[in-house]
Amino acid sequence: MEARKEALQPGNDYTSARLVSRGKGRGGSQTYGRFEVRARIPGGRGTWPAIWMLPDENTYGNHSWPDNGEIDIMEHVGYDPNVIHASTHCKSYYFRTNNQKTGVTLVPDATTAFHVYAIEWTPETITAEIDGQLYFAARNEGTGWQAWPWDKPFHVLLNVAVGGEWGGQKGIDEAAFPQQMLVDYVRIYQMKKR
Repeated sequence: MEARKEALQPGNDYTSARLVSRGKGRGGSQTYGRFEVRARIPGGRGTWPAIWMLPDENTYGNHSWPDNGEIDIMEHVGYDPNVIHASTHCKSYYFRTNNQKTGVTLVPDATTAFHVYAIEWTPETITAEIDGQLYFAARNEGTGWQAWPWDKPFHVLLNVAVGGEWGGQKGIDEAAFPQQMLVDYVRIYQMKKR
C-alpha cells in the first residue's frame, strides 16, 4: 500500500489505501484465534499505518464504535519513529476517555525491516506480540459487553493513513512521500478446540 502526495479530489492532498478481509469468500472474519501480519511499515511525519480489527456486525450499545470494540494489532505514528502500539477499545475503555488498554514497545528497525505483528484472542484474553515477543495483554473482566465486546466475528484491516487526529498531531512532512507499507502475508488461524 502506498500513500502519495497527490490531490485527486479538492481538499484531499494525499491518497492511500485500505485493505479489508471482511466479505463473502474472503475468509478473513472469525471469532478468536491468532492473527499475524508480516510487514514493513512506513515512516515519515504525518504517516499513521495500522493493522487492526473491527467487528463484522455492531450489535452492542450504540450499534457503532466504540461499543462494539476495536483491536489494534499495530499502530505507528510517524512523528514518534519506531514506537509500536497495540490496544483494545470498547465502551468502558477507549482513547477519548484516556483509559484504553494498551501496550507500547520500541522496534528500532520498524520502518526498514519486516516484522511479524500478531495477536492471540481467546474468550479470556487478547495478547499482542512482535516477532514472538509479548508486549500487551488485556483480560476479560467478566463484567459484560461494555468491557469485553470481543465475542463475535471480527475482520482485519490494513491501512496507511496520512494526517488524522493522531498521525497528524505534529504536521505532515510533505518531502517524506511516497511511503509504503509492504505486506509479505496475512495469516489467520483458528483457535484450538479444547
